[in-house]
Amino acid sequence: MAERLAGIPGVQAVALGGSRARGAHRPDSDWDLGVYYRGSLDVPGLAALAAEYTGEPVEVAGPGGWGPWVNGGAWLTVDGTSVDWVLRDLDRVERVWQDCREGRYEVGMQAGHPLGFWSPTYAGEVALCTVLADPAGELGALRATTGQYPQALRTALTGAAWEADFSVANARKSARGGDTLHVSLCLSKAFGVLAQAMLGDAGVWCVNEKGALRTAAQLPSAPDDFEERVAQCLRSLDEGAVEAAGVLVGEVRAGLGAR
Repeated sequence: MAERLAGIPGVQAVALGGSRARGAHRPDSDWDLGVYYRGSLDVPGLAALAAEYTGEPVEVAGPGGWGPWVNGGAWLTVDGTSVDWVLRDLDRVERVWQDCREGRYEVGMQAGHPLGFWSPTYAGEVALCTVLADPAGELGALRATTGQYPQALRTALTGAAWEADFSVANARKSARGGDTLHVSLCLSKAFGVLAQAMLGDAGVWCVNEKGALRTAAQLPSAPDDFEERVAQCLRSLDEGAVEAAGVLVGEVRAGLGAR
């Protein structure tokens, strides 16, 4: 499939991503194929190929069809197995990687990413992928450079941990008024920022909010019972939970950059 995808006009390379590339999959996990393209992409050609594999018409979202960051692709079922094609603009991925090396990143709104899409995800996907088809060798060359986590990105992500304190302060005001929606959003944002900072400090690529907290909790720098304490705060969402969140944020921030 990867080789045939690489033959579609515009496609430069195809990689296995997600949990299967990282060796963290379950038997029922999807197969995620990153389809790296440049310039104009033959979307009708992708749809025709998808129909060959599934035996029925498949809707393929072209660039921008799924949003600004996860910008297109298709969901296929092939012989009872879920296979996801996820489009990635190779030019944009390369620009984001250069930003990461210089300590710059963005967080954009994106469906499916409730805490926003963090642009270093692009670089992390390349670093953790298995290249399946790469006729010009471009993706393989990029993967080789992403093997070393940039110090400038570490500094930027740990420096941004101040937003966790700010989010807790906003939650404190809302908790007094019983505004549980705003409290939950603020605390979720605080813990999401903390997870990004902790993983960045450890030089661990974070490619999705899913699993980020658990991964951060396993770091040697994580406070004791980190994951359970976060869960308790998000279950309670009262003034006590906000104060507990503030203590946790302080513990994490005190440990950042300590290595």
